[in-house]
Amino acid sequence: MNISAPFIARPRFAMVIAIVMIIAGFVSLLQIPVAQFPQITPPEVQVTASYPGASASVMTDSVGALIEDQVNGVEDMLYMSSSSTNNGSYSLTVTFAAGTDPAIAQVNVQNRVAMATPRLPAAVSQTGVSVRSRSSSMLLGFAVYSPKGTKDDVFISNYATVNIRDAIARLPGVGEASVFGPVYSMRVWMNPDRMQALGVTASDLTAAIQGQNAQASAGQLGSPPSPTGQQLQLTVQAQGRLADATEFGNIIVRTNRDGAIVRLRDVARVELGAQSYDTASTLNGQPSATVVVYQSPDANALAVSAARNCKHCRSSFLTTSHIRSFSTRPLSFAKPSRKFSLRWQSPLCLSWRSSSFSCRTGVRRSFPR
Repeated sequence: MNISAPFIARPRFAMVIAIVMIIAGFVSLLQIPVAQFPQITPPEVQVTASYPGASASVMTDSVGALIEDQVNGVEDMLYMSSSSTNNGSYSLTVTFAAGTDPAIAQVNVQNRVAMATPRLPAAVSQTGVSVRSRSSSMLLGFAVYSPKGTKDDVFISNYATVNIRDAIARLPGVGEASVFGPVYSMRVWMNPDRMQALGVTASDLTAAIQGQNAQASAGQLGSPPSPTGQQLQLTVQAQGRLADATEFGNIIVRTNRDGAIVRLRDVARVELGAQSYDTASTLNGQPSATVVVYQSPDANALAVSAARNCKHCRSSFLTTSHIRSFSTRPLSFAKPSRKFSLRWQSPLCLSWRSSSFSCRTGVRRSFPR
C-alpha cells in the first residue's frame, strides 16, 4: 500500500496536516533556547597602551616586547596579534579557544600584564594599560555633531565622552564604546627661544607642573590629641588641582637668587585644547565625534543593536539642543510619546583617511528638546 495514497485521495485532510505542522514549527521556533547553542566565535581579549610622543618602533621595542613576553602562553590561548602606530598607541589582541570563559581569559591576561607593568616606561604606567574583553569587529557606529555649527570638534567629542559613551557602555552585551575625536586637555606650548634665554628645560616645566598641580590632604585643626577644653575640630581646605589656563600659567618654574620669579606663562603658552590632534571626525564636512560600539564575545549582536533598556541613553542625548546624533543602526531610542524619532536606512560608512573619519549618508536623526 502506498503511504501517500490516503493524502492524495483526501486533499483537505493533507492540507490540514500541513497547516498544523507549520503552526507547530513556528511555535517551536520561538521557544528554541538560543543560549544552549555552543559558542563558535573564539573570545578575544584586547590590551591597549599609550606612550605619548613615541614612534611605532619605540612602542614595539619598549612596550610591545615586554607585554607580549609575559602574555605569551596564557591558558587556552590560540594566537595573538599586535600593532603599533606612530602616534604612540599599542594594541594587542589575544584570541582564545572556543568555549573559553571570557571573564577567566581576561583575568589571566590581566595577571600577565601586571607582571610586565613594572618594566614599562614611566609614561606608559602613568597613562595605564587597559585590558578588555570584547569582539574585534565593530558592531555599530554613529556620529554626534552640532547642526547649527555652534560647537567645535573638541566640545562635541568631550560631550560624547561624558554623556553618551558611558551610557552606551552600560548596556548589556556591550564590550566597549569608544569615541573617535579629541577630548579636552590643558595644552602647554613651549617657547624654545624664551626657554633658552632663561635657562629653562622641558624637564623643569614637567617637574613644576607635576609638583604644583597635585591634590594633597592639608590635615585638621583641633584633632586628637588636643588640649583640655578643645571644643572645635576643623578640616583645613587647601587648593588642589588647578582648574583653568590662568592657574596653570601662574605655576612657578624657578626662583632666582635676586628674587625674580619665572612662571610657566613666561616660557610657554597655556590653553585649553585637545589632548591629541591625531584623530579628526567629520560628518558631511562638519566637525563631529564618531562613537563606535563593540560587543562582548558572548553577546547577541541583534540584542545589543536593539538596546531595549536604554532610557538613560535617551536622557543623555537630550541634555542640549546644540548637539544631535546621526546613525544607521537601531538603538531603540525612539519613543513616540516623547516626540522624537529615528530613521535607519543605509549602513554607516566609516573610512580612515589621513587620521580622520569621514561619515557620509543621507539619513539623519534629531533629538529636539
